[in-house]
Amino acid sequence: MIITIASGKGGTGKTTVACNLAKIIKEDVVLLDCDVEEPNDSVFIGKTIIKEEDVHTLIPSVDDALCDNCGKCSEFCNYNAIITLPDKVIVYPDMCHSCGGWIVCPRDAITPIGRNIGKITVFQDGNLELVQGKINVGVVLSPSLIRDVKEYISPNKINIIDSPPGTSCPVVETIRGSEFVVLVTEPTPFGLHDLILSVGLLRMTDTPFGVVINRAGIGDKKVQEYCRDENIQMLLEIPNDIEIAKVYSRGKLIIDEIPKYRELFQSLYDTIKEIL
Repeated sequence: MIITIASGKGGTGKTTVACNLAKIIKEDVVLLDCDVEEPNDSVFIGKTIIKEEDVHTLIPSVDDALCDNCGKCSEFCNYNAIITLPDKVIVYPDMCHSCGGWIVCPRDAITPIGRNIGKITVFQDGNLELVQGKINVGVVLSPSLIRDVKEYISPNKINIIDSPPGTSCPVVETIRGSEFVVLVTEPTPFGLHDLILSVGLLRMTDTPFGVVINRAGIGDKKVQEYCRDENIQMLLEIPNDIEIAKVYSRGKLIIDEIPKYRELFQSLYDTIKEIL
């Protein structure tokens, strides 16, 4: 089972839902933190590191002695990572998407070399394994690192994926292959606006989904009305409780610190299983 927790905007409580849901499950769980630009699941889960690995992508290196500046490499590259000048070929590593286009070089003047883009850290916390990706500062190839994090998906376990916020390329890569997506939102105009964008994305990809409203009670009922009008299943409403905010600020899990909420997250998991 692969369940992705996503949101149209940051700060809605996506990580809160992902971590508490993963921790409430009694079976073996893999929690994959694919919010690689700002991962923080390890604040709440997984204090024991069992593995660390650097992640590399391939970028072209041009041998000027062999290159005849024919321009085939730059014609092939859709991202303008290779520019052919009259007397030199220039490579822009930050723009390279490792497509393998160097194979078009007729003189074999281009060799792929490794470039470190980030790190994957694996934590163990009882029956839960947390896989966290963290991209290096200045690197823009989030989807590449996300793909490497998702290599840790286990077909024999419950997989919970914490997605980046928004609806851009990293989110598309994260939800790819998911069996169900939980969209976390808040009952505000901003929350509704970005929820609508997320719903549009998931309907384009034909991915089953439902909605969780966090901090219910702070705004109006327009999110609920939208979900009703669009026939979107409401999975859960988490109340606007000051005690939840205090627990979160201490880096603790709601289900551990406020036992009355265990039933809420257990019901969320049971509902998802029933849908699937």
